[in-house]
Amino acid sequence: MASVLNVSAYLFTRVDDPHSLRPVMRESAVAAGLKGTILLAQEGINLFLAGDPRAVRGFVDALCSDRRFAELTTKESWSSRQPFGRMLVKVKREIIRMDHPMIRPDVGRAPAVDPVTLRRWLDQGRDDDGREVVVLDTRNAFEVDYGSFAGALDWRLERFTQFPDAAAAAAADLRGKTVVSYCTGGIRCEKAALYLREEGVEAFQLEGGILGYFEQVGGAHWTGDCFVFDEREAVGSDLAPRSALA
Repeated sequence: MASVLNVSAYLFTRVDDPHSLRPVMRESAVAAGLKGTILLAQEGINLFLAGDPRAVRGFVDALCSDRRFAELTTKESWSSRQPFGRMLVKVKREIIRMDHPMIRPDVGRAPAVDPVTLRRWLDQGRDDDGREVVVLDTRNAFEVDYGSFAGALDWRLERFTQFPDAAAAAAADLRGKTVVSYCTGGIRCEKAALYLREEGVEAFQLEGGILGYFEQVGGAHWTGDCFVFDEREAVGSDLAPRSALA
């Protein structure tokens, strides 16, 4: 029986004291019996946690009582065993490294498209203004190989810091089209869409990423599974693990 709650969440928000926040957050998570990883940076928070459902949700509720994290929303899935070996809280320069400090989702987000709308666009083969829709995978190549949207643009990235150069090289071909950038949970495509817009591309981010899409509309237009960064290895469009933790 799948009794372990797994949550992922991120939020671009100004955090002036990530180093002082780190030990407080770790102590609270450990006391709740949680395992996983929390990344803190001045630009926000990124977390992956698993444990008893009440403990996980209680920790998230307490976190959201801090006004900086009030808009944090989680994506939930389940496993029969704990997919993490320990509880880590780290301070980083960026919660997702791009090496372009002028790209600041904590100051202003790129426009987003929700999963239901994206499915409708893909069903009809165009957006609501009749423009060609391009879905752009912002993940690393090995993740894409587990599964992707049918016909998605894949630049075979080895790391996200390669995205800006790839985007600049492809920008001329993407102008005049509606580009929807996507990733596992939404964090990479937040920065990706902003960068594309700097290059003059009409870019949107997929709200909630692949996991949010699975949760709302299932596997329509998707082929394969979705890689996740824990011992589950990957989840299907039903959000069930594809490893021994199922």
